[in-house]
Amino acid sequence: MEELIPGLPDDIGLDCLTRLPYTAHRLASRVCRRWHELLESREFYNQKKQKGHTRKLACLVQLLPVQTGEKPVPSPVYGVSVFDPVSGTWEGVDSVPKYPDGLPMFCQLASSEGKLVLMGGWNPVTYEPVQDVFAYDFVSRLWRQGKDMPSKRSFFAIGALDGRVYVAGGHDENKNALKSVWCYDVREDEWIELGQMSEERDECEGVMIGNEFWVVSGYTTDSQGVFGTSAEAYDLGSGQWKRVDGAWEASRCPRSCVGIGKDGKFLNWAETDSAVRVGTFGLALAGRTLVTGSAYQGAPQGFYVVDTGNILQNNSGKLVKIDVPDEFTGFVQSGCCVEI
Repeated sequence: MEELIPGLPDDIGLDCLTRLPYTAHRLASRVCRRWHELLESREFYNQKKQKGHTRKLACLVQLLPVQTGEKPVPSPVYGVSVFDPVSGTWEGVDSVPKYPDGLPMFCQLASSEGKLVLMGGWNPVTYEPVQDVFAYDFVSRLWRQGKDMPSKRSFFAIGALDGRVYVAGGHDENKNALKSVWCYDVREDEWIELGQMSEERDECEGVMIGNEFWVVSGYTTDSQGVFGTSAEAYDLGSGQWKRVDGAWEASRCPRSCVGIGKDGKFLNWAETDSAVRVGTFGLALAGRTLVTGSAYQGAPQGFYVVDTGNILQNNSGKLVKIDVPDEFTGFVQSGCCVEI
């Protein structure tokens, strides 16, 4: 077998390749077949992560701007944007082939071993809920369609760990709130049903804390729009659920705005600063959190970062506004952190 890098032992050659920035992976994968297979392998990702050469990026489902001269569109158009908090750069991800004119509305994102997983939402033309699952590879820069979700489900909680994506709650195509929970194995492209939550939770929010998948707030079919204060945590090791009452503010929607504050308690990013009280989105990255939102309905979106350490110690921190290219200033609907 040829050497990874001519003249170097393979262990040193591997160490050199793990230091390549993620932006160079696509070009490097074209050098030879061995590099291509290596860079797309799970083993390479694990090696890169173990050596501390990965980078955490914000991947966002974001409203796209209407280009000058284009005909008015009947509904908002969303795409995936990527923000690198280290370099401060923004870029767009190529459209999903099945949806070239915009992502399913209200779709959800999760990350798995350096890949981006997108699922669910509403067809942007018919507004019908979809069961589609797609995975994006940052090396090949290509989307792959996965196995459909077991049923149509909207406004569900989502979280991911160790190659698996967890979905819980939301509502079905008849607007009935759900308490069912499923796990998507990204490697095997298979769905596994898990134990149900103690109650229905529509428009809930998913948060991963250590080895637990938390489902925060939501409401039942009979209490439409009245958000509860409880949360439930699924232990990935034991497969058991625990319920925590009083974990969230009564009657406050948790969608995309749940953070972890002092003593491990949940905080609402919409309550941290008046500049982001409307349409709030918060996403924890490496040592900082990206927070977006508006001061009032119809106001321009603001983009900020806040030191995560201050939040964990004091439940407060100064929002520092960041400059964002015009094409990436649209409303952020949802997102996740991807470690590449």
